[in-house]
Amino acid sequence: MPRMHLVELEDLPWFPAILRDGGTAFLAFAERMSGHGRLMAPPLLDALKETGHTHLVDLCSGSGGPAAVMADELKKRGLEVTVTLTDLYPHPEAFNHAAAESGGRVQGRSTPVDATAVPQDLRGFRTVFNAFHHFTPEQGRAVLQDAVRQGQPIGVFEVVSRELPMLLGLLMTPLTVTLTMPLWRPFRWPWLLWTWVFPVMQPFVLWDGLVSWLRIYSEEELRALVAQVDAPGWTWKVGRIQLGQAPLHGTYLVGTPPQG
Repeated sequence: MPRMHLVELEDLPWFPAILRDGGTAFLAFAERMSGHGRLMAPPLLDALKETGHTHLVDLCSGSGGPAAVMADELKKRGLEVTVTLTDLYPHPEAFNHAAAESGGRVQGRSTPVDATAVPQDLRGFRTVFNAFHHFTPEQGRAVLQDAVRQGQPIGVFEVVSRELPMLLGLLMTPLTVTLTMPLWRPFRWPWLLWTWVFPVMQPFVLWDGLVSWLRIYSEEELRALVAQVDAPGWTWKVGRIQLGQAPLHGTYLVGTPPQG
């Protein structure tokens, strides 16, 4: 089926921050439990070695979970990196938590960062973990074009795929949210109210999860985006990786500037 760009609630400027932060905390928790993000390390590791970068500028970081997990995985694979977390709606409390958990290797930027116009002082290998689907094709091209314009390599990684088994798993989200909410970090007491007293968190996370599933770019769609980016001499790699033994796959797009 073709990609559909419906509206995710967390993308709306007026959407309550307490719910948005809960949604990103749930995603960070789910990623840690599944371990799927770690399986996306090989193409990023190859690109970092090729370009010589050891600092990641993470865009659309949410609660910072995926980038922190990836930094840990890269260290296990022999490459230690530092990370700057950024977001259009920064979550300083979560960024500080990620910094403390990483021993300082991960730091957050408290001011908003637009992934289509990244401040020039943020230099490093740009990453987008599980968030590129938030962008329309026009916005997605703008994200890639900005990286090209500033000469910064970029990697886009998604562990959600537009596959039926993934959709079936998403339908279990209300139950998963209800049972796991006390385990989200950094924990915020209002989540108890909006999950167990007034069950608002469950339909919110379910809706955004289903819309995310519909928004995910396929390999063919990623290649079509890249074909429209003005990037002379750049190398683009698009592919997918099986997520463990499950019949699920993650997708990636890595762009690197001319070397030498």
